Amino acid sequence: MDFDTLDKQMRSFEQSLDRTMIEGIYIVARLDGHGFTRLTKKLLNLEKPFDLRFRDAMFATLKHLMDCGFRIIYGYTQSDEISLLFHIDDSTFGRKERKLISLLAAEASVAFSTQMGHPAVFDCRLVPLPNADYVVDYFRWRQEDSHRNSLNAHCYWLLRKEGVSAAEAQKQIAGLSIGDKNELLFSHGINYNNLPLWQRRGVGMYFKEVEKIGFNPQTKEEVTCLRRTLYLEEELPIGEAYADFIREILEKNQQS
Repeated sequence: MDFDTLDKQMRSFEQSLDRTMIEGIYIVARLDGHGFTRLTKKLLNLEKPFDLRFRDAMFATLKHLMDCGFRIIYGYTQSDEISLLFHIDDSTFGRKERKLISLLAAEASVAFSTQMGHPAVFDCRLVPLPNADYVVDYFRWRQEDSHRNSLNAHCYWLLRKEGVSAAEAQKQIAGLSIGDKNELLFSHGINYNNLPLWQRRGVGMYFKEVEKIGFNPQTKEEVTCLRRTLYLEEELPIGEAYADFIREILEKNQQS
């Protein structure tokens, strides 16, 4: 068998499971830390329930993913997960699912590992969303998940630091309402609503035009120009205000 025939045959097998994300729909990629429970509890000496070094590594990983070759218009991170919203017209790698998943997971794993100085792995899934309303709902869902996870984490580690076993702490928390969890924290001097917003709501990142002062060598004068830069939003709104925030990002990018 000559090489061209062999090449064609093998490529047909290689591409037999290729799937592409159809055009005209939004794509969100969600990345999650794989095996991060062991990583954060046994291999790294991290503050509980939230660690600043870990937070900063996630912020840096998000920033890297926002600008690593894909047309991402919004990124969101909470805990050990990252969600990336593609521009609806993005056609990188022909929108091939395997390419998007493998490359984003690899980019995230390398970026985070570099920041933490320890090997770490992310997995990735793609979420096809048929219209802007579902995009808004998706990010509201992830923010609500952030709130629930954060509240549970603070309650869990409060009990653990008081000597309660892991199994018993989980059992106690499972039987509490949201109000009861807030009351548990408050009875120990912690007002959940006063905790840092990044712990409760997560953070967002998007491209923003900002004014920069430059120098025109021909006129020898300072000039003001607009530069597109990544902006980290650490004070995300909630509820319908967050929905409006996402809609505004979508509308701006529909025009570009």
